[in-house]
Amino acid sequence: MTREVKRQLNEGPRIRREQELVSKMIRIYCRKKHHQTAFCDECQELNVYARNKLSLCRFGEEKTACAKCPIHCYKQDYRQKIKDVMRYSSPWMLLYHPIESIRHIPIPSKGRK
Repeated sequence: MTREVKRQLNEGPRIRREQELVSKMIRIYCRKKHHQTAFCDECQELNVYARNKLSLCRFGEEKTACAKCPIHCYKQDYRQKIKDVMRYSSPWMLLYHPIESIRHIPIPSKGRK
């Protein structure tokens, strides 16, 4: 007996910003590794999957970084792919998208007001 869980899509500003950031990182990865100007099929599939998982995140606007999340909602192969993308793209983000890179740096909770 299967039970279908209907979750409401998260479309808040934080989720949208995270979706745009992950798309930019995948775009950089695809451009540098696969030498494509647009997404190749593999990167397009990863982009759709990541954006879908962000919109279905059960924590919504209160989400933490996915690496620190107690629930791993990515399938194992996609989790490894997105880790590779982020590991490769993070240094390039400073060059191509410096403001987003600075915003994405985690701030310790003691430093926040």
